[in-house]
Amino acid sequence: MRVELANPIAPRLASIDAYRGLVMVVMMAEVLALGQTARAVPDSAFWKFLLWQQTHVEWAGAVLHDLIQPSFSFLVGVALPFALAARIARGQSLGKMLAHAGWRSLALVALGIGLRSIGRRQTYFTFEDTLSQIGLGYFFLFLLGLRSVRVQWMGFVAICLGYWAAFAAWPLPGSDFDWAAAGVPADWPNHAQGFAAHWNKNTNLAWAFDRWFLNLFPREKVFTNNSGGYATLSFIPTLGTMLLGLIAGGWLKASALPREKLTRFGIAGMAGILLGLALDWLGVCPNVKRIWTPGWVLFSGGWCFLFLAAFHAIIDMKNLRGWAFPLMVVGMNAIAAYCIAHLFEHFLIAALNTHLDGVLKLLTPYDHFVRGALVLVIFWVILFWMYRRKIFLKV
Repeated sequence: MRVELANPIAPRLASIDAYRGLVMVVMMAEVLALGQTARAVPDSAFWKFLLWQQTHVEWAGAVLHDLIQPSFSFLVGVALPFALAARIARGQSLGKMLAHAGWRSLALVALGIGLRSIGRRQTYFTFEDTLSQIGLGYFFLFLLGLRSVRVQWMGFVAICLGYWAAFAAWPLPGSDFDWAAAGVPADWPNHAQGFAAHWNKNTNLAWAFDRWFLNLFPREKVFTNNSGGYATLSFIPTLGTMLLGLIAGGWLKASALPREKLTRFGIAGMAGILLGLALDWLGVCPNVKRIWTPGWVLFSGGWCFLFLAAFHAIIDMKNLRGWAFPLMVVGMNAIAAYCIAHLFEHFLIAALNTHLDGVLKLLTPYDHFVRGALVLVIFWVILFWMYRRKIFLKV
């Protein structure tokens, strides 16, 4: 990771920064502690709705919060054609570009592990977080970024079909299966039946891989399961999501008419959503974000296309940028925002509890929300200070 004292790679599309900023703000907004407010005002449908949208679904399906990681991954792909063009324009050699891509991959994985290890007695080796997942697939994304769109689509299809076939071929748990070791009850209500059971929580191929792979690293105790069902191998279909972003970035960068670009985004978006829903409804492949099923790649990727289309139409085409400036401040420094949210949240909450607890309690039952809102504002002020001084953390 490095600090740049100048504006990042130019030219930039404001829509990409604004969309990325929205994603990061929604992620950082976890500090608002909506669950505590919803419990304090149990009769409020408004707070229940906000809590619902800020809570990951237990397994299949999606709410707004489940679209954070797909959007962040998608936007990594969107930005790549512009970054490649800038490097080529500077005369950078292929070898140097490949070395940078390899370094970036390793740095993202290491940063993800480092952030998850904070407060632990030893390094916490797991690879299911956003940064590590992107890092594991980024070098392959870069290689595909050097190829034609046709090859990129072929790679996308191969990833989705291959990953689907691998899960489908993995045997279902037998009568002697150790459900306790899997960390999920045999009668868990979110288990799918029939063919879709190949993607059930902690009984699938990715879970079996992690029971071997994660125990190769030093651990406080033997790894048996991830309580959320998340898995290392999800980086493979996450690469599929990044590939969709790569293709979208190529469309943005192309000289096609604006209306043609929006049409492409709209068709790709609706096709992805409908195909993802159909695969889930037919039981062919459920939409599960936690293990990033191919159906989820299509469904969430469809939403990403539509979000990008909306931001591009409003900001780039209509040139309505003023409203998006707060988002752009965050989006232009996404790595910094990610680190700030993980490193400073508990410290700032503790500071507010120490110095303003009496005042904030006067706002009960909304005191937890106000605390979180103040922390969110502080996050933004830090990022704005960095923006004004042209300090951008880059990996």
